[in-house]
Amino acid sequence: MVTFGALEAGGTKMVMGILDENGSILERVSIPTQEPDITVPAMIAFFSGKTIQALGIGCFGPLDLNPVSPQFGSITATPKIAWRHIPIRTLFMDALHIPVAIDTDVNAAALAESRLGAAKGLNSCLYVTIGTGIGGGVIIGGKPVHGLVHPEVGHQLVTPHPQDPCPEGFCPYHKHCLEGLAAGPTFEKRYAMSAKDLPHTHIAWDIEADYIAQMCHNAIMSFSPEKIILGGGVMQQQFLLPLVREKTLMLLGQYIQHPHMENGLKDYIVSPDLGIHSGLMGSFLLAKEAGNL
Repeated sequence: MVTFGALEAGGTKMVMGILDENGSILERVSIPTQEPDITVPAMIAFFSGKTIQALGIGCFGPLDLNPVSPQFGSITATPKIAWRHIPIRTLFMDALHIPVAIDTDVNAAALAESRLGAAKGLNSCLYVTIGTGIGGGVIIGGKPVHGLVHPEVGHQLVTPHPQDPCPEGFCPYHKHCLEGLAAGPTFEKRYAMSAKDLPHTHIAWDIEADYIAQMCHNAIMSFSPEKIILGGGVMQQQFLLPLVREKTLMLLGQYIQHPHMENGLKDYIVSPDLGIHSGLMGSFLLAKEAGNL
């Protein structure tokens, strides 16, 4: 049996899987993201001896994804200081002696949703995860977008909500960027309560929906994705997605004319079809391409 390794390397946990060539998950484990000298050896140990043909890594970033760069496949200016400049792709290649492909965790998730999930059959989509941080993967022409570096959807600037008690946000790099204003930890920093404990009538949710809707508006106006997929822990609140759709329509101001606008964006701004497996399945697809299968 031909098998592949998949690693969804997140800032909170590392999810590792062994999959067959059809994408069936044969084995899946998760470990907490600790210091690199603890976490990396544990991950290498998991994949060692599994006779996988290739490994795909969807990793938190920012990453150096320039194939001609000496630091290709390395983590760069992450807020997780201990992980800065860790050459994660090279570490796995040197240890496992197999092809290793790498992209951002959100690009991997976007790739999976594009080929297997909510955006299957479309040429473009935006996948955004809203949790401990906020990141977005962009698919155009069926492929993840890379450029100067890679899209940093979570660090776009948004207009502070007039009722936000902390309008500058909490990002160490930028004032009033999306992640600094709308990531999961911002709820506790503002209100001393986690998002899951706040009632749905709390003003926090109107503020949250406003920031996510601004991001959706910016994406539609900037590169017009055929679908927007919103995942992550914060989006598990079932009442939030309809509120985001409503606010996005208001921001668009009837400027965009499309049948999706007529049904309230119900088929346009959606949840991921692959659920919690989007990132792992995207990493599998990266591995399969690296193994030329």
